[in-house]
Amino acid sequence: MASSKDAVVLDVDGHEVRVSNPEKPYFAERGIRKIDVVEYFVAVGEGILFALKDRPTTLERWPGGVFEGARISTRVDNTGDAFYQKRVPKNAPPWVPTAHITFPSGRTADEIAPDSVAVVAWCANLGTLTFHPWPVDKSDVESPNQIRIDLDPQPGTDFSDAVFVAPHVRELLAEFGMEGWPKTSGGRGVHVYVPIQPRWTFTEVRRAVIAFGRELERRLPDRVTMSWWKEERGEKIFIDYNQMARDRTIASAYSIRPKPHAPVSAPVDWDELPDVHPTDFDVLTMPERFREVGDKHAGLAGHAFGIEPLLELAERQEKDAGLGDLPYPPDYPKMPGEPMRVQPSRAKGRTSQDV
Repeated sequence: MASSKDAVVLDVDGHEVRVSNPEKPYFAERGIRKIDVVEYFVAVGEGILFALKDRPTTLERWPGGVFEGARISTRVDNTGDAFYQKRVPKNAPPWVPTAHITFPSGRTADEIAPDSVAVVAWCANLGTLTFHPWPVDKSDVESPNQIRIDLDPQPGTDFSDAVFVAPHVRELLAEFGMEGWPKTSGGRGVHVYVPIQPRWTFTEVRRAVIAFGRELERRLPDRVTMSWWKEERGEKIFIDYNQMARDRTIASAYSIRPKPHAPVSAPVDWDELPDVHPTDFDVLTMPERFREVGDKHAGLAGHAFGIEPLLELAERQEKDAGLGDLPYPPDYPKMPGEPMRVQPSRAKGRTSQDV
């Protein structure tokens, strides 16, 4: 590690990664500096590279660090304290690879597609805390090779409720001849990753996840909901099926979440999931855990399941119960077969006025 004025230069995978302003506080409450964040990603490099390798990746950048009142911008002018970067920065070195992707709007972009820990470290120097990879490989950006099941606690529920539902996810996957790998979200939720063959479109994989979620909801009606509209969800775990829509992503394993205690999204074993808490895993504790246990998601590499049973289930659900598609996110163009994208209470009000 070499220093030049106020910068530090790291040798990572044979590339020089310059860390500007290394002493800048990023998580002041924990005493975590910018250089600590970069070195964290290097320490878990094998794990986060496995999560990101060759995947088009949106960067969640917090260049000013995480502090009280900080907010992330969802506007294209990036007026917040943090922002999402979907296009590769213009100052990227030539060894930072990209993938060409198409957004739901039809517009296109070249996103960073990491192929080395050096790329991850370079992104961290830009203030990237959370990496949001697409569920595709850059060799075929139209065909997902992962299903990501997002167990999202709603108001009145918490991490323990997501943990309760998780083994039922595992059991149902097994019934369809599939296997999943869990991780903490870094917040209150649980994510389950399922490696699949890259043979289907985003629309087909999303349909498979909807069918899976509906079956889980049928079995656990008091615990699970598939309702897109928040007013209908209740105190349940929402299966966020739209995480499998095009350009919708989940924070990667080992990503840092922008909260004062610097939590990270941690791969875990099924048998340890009931005994962990999201606060167990952070920037300071994860490197030691990684040295001791390695990457708990490494097993994803040895499998690629078919989704035919889930698509058959979707067909039965539609034929027998009239269960078709569900709403897409509000910024999507109207999709074929999609139901009316109107909040139920407003739709009822509109109907009563028309009568």
